[in-house]
Amino acid sequence: MATPLTADALARALRGEGVALSEHTNWRTHNRNHKGPWGPVHGVMLHHTAGTDSLRLCRAGTAALPGPLCTGLITKDGTLHLLGNGRTNHAGSGSAAVLEAVRAERPLPAPGPDAVDGNARFYGFEIENLGNGRDPYPAAQLATAERLSTAICRAHGWSAASVIAHKEWTRRKIDPSFPMLVIRARIAARLDSGPKPPPPAPVPAPVAYEPFPGAAFFVPGRRSELITAVGRRLVAEGCGRYATGPGPVWTGADVLSYAAWQRKLGYVGAAADGIPGRISWDKLRVPRG
Repeated sequence: MATPLTADALARALRGEGVALSEHTNWRTHNRNHKGPWGPVHGVMLHHTAGTDSLRLCRAGTAALPGPLCTGLITKDGTLHLLGNGRTNHAGSGSAAVLEAVRAERPLPAPGPDAVDGNARFYGFEIENLGNGRDPYPAAQLATAERLSTAICRAHGWSAASVIAHKEWTRRKIDPSFPMLVIRARIAARLDSGPKPPPPAPVPAPVAYEPFPGAAFFVPGRRSELITAVGRRLVAEGCGRYATGPGPVWTGADVLSYAAWQRKLGYVGAAADGIPGRISWDKLRVPRG
C-alpha cells in the first residue's frame, strides 16, 4: 500500500532504471481522476494491446472506454511512451482475493469474481502486441517491461510479487501473452542486484609542469633532457625551427624556435630574443620528467 508517485518522481525512477522514455504532451495531467480515487496503489499491472495503432488508442481510448488506457505503452522498439499519470482505464474490476495477495506480496490465487476497482490500485502498462501467440515480443520490449516494473517496485519498496498480469486479475482477460513467472523472476533478479549507477567519469591525472630554471640555464652548449622537452613543446606549438632534432643541447636552433614562440605570444623586438623568461615559460607548459 503506497501513495502514488508524482509524475516527476515516476519519470525519475524510470530513468534511473535505464528506461528509454518518450513523454507525450500533457501526460502528467492526463488521467481519469474525476471518475474516482487514484491510490493508495499496491502494484503494477501489465497488458498487451491486442491491436494496431496502439499509441493513438492508448492515449485517446474510445467512446465507450475513454483514454488514457494506461500509464504508458511499450512499443516494439522498447520505448516507453508515457501517456497518463493517475487513474487510467486499464484494469477494470477484478478479484478481491488477488488484490489482497498483491498487498501481502503472497503467491496469487486464481482470480475470483470481479469485485474491486483495479484502476485505482495499479499502475497500468500496455505492451504493443497482437496477443495471438505468433506476434513476437522483441528483447528490447521485454527488457523495458522488466525495467519499468523494477523501477516502480524499487521506488515503493515492493518485491516482484507486486507485478501482475491483467489475466491474473480477472477471468475476463488473457493478457499479456507471455509467462509472468519469467518476467517476475527477471524483476526479482534486477531488484536483488540493486540499481546500476553510471560509471564514474574518469579523473584526469594531474599534469605537473617543469618550473622555470632561470634564464641563466639557457646558455650555448648546455646539455639537459629538459632542453629536449622544451624543443618538443615548441614544435607542438608550431614554432620549431630545427633542421634536425630537437635534442638535449641548447643551440642556435633552440634560440630561433623560442623566439618564434615569444613572437606568437605577442612579444616584439628585444623581448623576442629567444631566451626563456618566466611568463613565456609558464605559458609553454613543459611537462615534468
